[in-house]
Amino acid sequence: MAEPSRSSRNPQSVPEEVGRRRVLAYLLAAPTLAVGVRFGLDAVDGPAAEAAVPSPPQPEDLFDLGDLQNLAAAPTSGLITVRVHSDGTASFAVPRAEVGQGMTTAVAMMVAEELDLPLEKVRVSLADARPELLMNQLTGGSNSMRSMYLPVRTAAAVARERLMSTAAEQWGVAASELTTRDGVVAYGTRRHATYGSLAEAAASARVRPAAARPRLKEPSEFTVLGTSRNRIDALDAVTGRKRFGMDHQVPGAKPAMVRRPPTLNGTVRAVHNADAVRRMPGITDVVTIRHGVAVRGETFGQCIDALRALEVTWGPGTVDGESDETVLRKLRAAALPMAVPPLLTKKIDAEFSFAFASNSPLEPDNAIADVRADRAEIWASLKVPIVAQREIAERLGLPRHAVTVHVVDGGGSFGRHLFHDVAAEAAEISQKTGKPVKLSWSRTDSFRQGRTHPMSLSRVRATYALGQVLSYEQRHTSAQTDFGHGLGEMITSTAAKLPVAGNLSFAETIFELSQSSPYDFGVTTQLLNEVPLGFNTGSMRNIYSPNVTCARELIVDQLALRMGKDPVAFRRGFLKDERLRAVLDKAVEVGNWGTALPAGTAQGIGLHAEYRGAVATLVEIDCRPETVNRKIRDAVTGPRVTKALMVVDAGFALNPRGLEAQMAGCLNDALALALTSSLHIKDGIPLEGSWDEYFYTRQWNTPPELRVVVMPSTGDKPSGAGELGVAPAFAAVACAYARATGTLPTRFPINHGTLSFEPLPLEPSTPRSPTDGLDRAF
Repeated sequence: MAEPSRSSRNPQSVPEEVGRRRVLAYLLAAPTLAVGVRFGLDAVDGPAAEAAVPSPPQPEDLFDLGDLQNLAAAPTSGLITVRVHSDGTASFAVPRAEVGQGMTTAVAMMVAEELDLPLEKVRVSLADARPELLMNQLTGGSNSMRSMYLPVRTAAAVARERLMSTAAEQWGVAASELTTRDGVVAYGTRRHATYGSLAEAAASARVRPAAARPRLKEPSEFTVLGTSRNRIDALDAVTGRKRFGMDHQVPGAKPAMVRRPPTLNGTVRAVHNADAVRRMPGITDVVTIRHGVAVRGETFGQCIDALRALEVTWGPGTVDGESDETVLRKLRAAALPMAVPPLLTKKIDAEFSFAFASNSPLEPDNAIADVRADRAEIWASLKVPIVAQREIAERLGLPRHAVTVHVVDGGGSFGRHLFHDVAAEAAEISQKTGKPVKLSWSRTDSFRQGRTHPMSLSRVRATYALGQVLSYEQRHTSAQTDFGHGLGEMITSTAAKLPVAGNLSFAETIFELSQSSPYDFGVTTQLLNEVPLGFNTGSMRNIYSPNVTCARELIVDQLALRMGKDPVAFRRGFLKDERLRAVLDKAVEVGNWGTALPAGTAQGIGLHAEYRGAVATLVEIDCRPETVNRKIRDAVTGPRVTKALMVVDAGFALNPRGLEAQMAGCLNDALALALTSSLHIKDGIPLEGSWDEYFYTRQWNTPPELRVVVMPSTGDKPSGAGELGVAPAFAAVACAYARATGTLPTRFPINHGTLSFEPLPLEPSTPRSPTDGLDRAF
């Protein structure tokens, strides 16, 4: 590979006449055409790459978390490669994780568009851990499409032009006289050749690496991008052929499970009957690991029986004795003070608390590991596989290059797969047994010993007078969020280039780069303080925004009430962002804001801009006693959102159908956070031990009517979208509840005080294997 020029290393020094589409392209040694580009060079034009400059600006307005990720990616200059094969198909190993968000479909659409190839002929897989990519192989922050949109299209366009030039050389004509369509290069009606027939010749031609300027299609020429497409894996998913982590089979990798302590992060002091358990049917191994005792057997059922039979003495955990009440007291004590005194003004002071929430994905946590004396191989759903590879190698005492990490499709994430602790545990078990293992955590393991979104407290003060809001202060205090999965390293590596980070911590930097108020509320400050408590935490979908935005929008409604204004009219009068004003107006129009509703029901609206996108959510909620008190077996019911509308401006919507699905998922997350799902902490461990006890949104709590409106494109590239809709939907539900009940909700989820189940025992840590499910069927 040629050494990049100085200008390609520094995105701000690229000559103006070359512009953002200047990418170093080259051919790779391969039997078929393989085109590479320098990854990330077109993703950033400097610190204010995609930002407008509002007045007065907050840090997120100028430079957001996605800009940071793009900036961190640019100088590392890893490779992306689009390959064209002799069968006429194209392939791309994407350095991101697919966990149900549809990312592989959007990437396939980019390749198909610029290659002029039918979508069904594009194959997208997940790349193994590639250390040379450094900061370019991290899935998070709704950044995948923002960072890959131009590089992937450019690589595909270079491949298309190389195929055309190869055909031109063979036919003795000018490449400019040729056209491409559906995987065929044509010279008018006289000659044509399939991509497959040209791929080998195109790859074998002697071409020096050069700075390429392929012509990318204009949006007016798109036939794939911007159109609604089904997911490329949809058929396999609904017919049971799609392979998730639990579906992978590796020769010799037998099931393994772990007996865990009754406290969080407890350790093993003694195992009293290991030999007897080894003699149980099917069991091959019993070994002590960092936080438990692992058993390996012929079946998962045999593993469950064996781990339940173990007799273990445990050491203490890291948060023994903590509870919801003790954590909340510590957060209140650590809250930062307000700065603006309410002199000669009126004020609103409010405090909102948000319970711990589970990061457990629908697919049980799992990983396969095959560790030998001189090498190791791992299979797992990982969003930061480079960090996983490095840290697993260190734990095993192997050089990093001796550890191969394969990224597999995951059945959900909620941020869980940013962490690789399950893969590391599988590797530890494999090393200690000397055998390959297929580790699965039980559901109870995932809820009680997995990752949680931290409990937090948001205090807000707003001062106002004469119809104007003079100041808005928000002090968000949270149990410490663990950013040890790679995002913290990204901040460290880029800190000197950040316009706003200074000496802030990882969490404070992320907070400043993701949070801003869209309103002209005078002196505006939003600050974070985090308290280290010892819980296993993680940055669940949308990190801080749902809680911060919920508190803000509730206060906006209170300000409107105090000033005698309609909530929508009040927002319109203070909005700084034209995109938010546009989605608000569309939501008001389509959702019939102001419709007369029965007592105990109400509409609510929430707004949020992040990731260079904007969303308005309008909901209707039913809080009447007959709804709140309805009975469903083993369920938490309560208020129900009966109608929801989400209006989204995502810049350029790559796949409107996929965007609609993302918004629907965001709404269901928001319903859970607002109304039903939380962890109850007692003696340092969650009481919840299964999906039966953790009340994520169920069918009886989803609105019978949901509509998503995708606004016409307001840019030539996509915003982030995967997390964009959670915060405004959460806020809209909270605001609707306040209007329907006439009370300001201050604790979320609203039903957190309800414990409607008998908690599973802490010992043994995993319930017994089910014998039938007929008594649980509806």
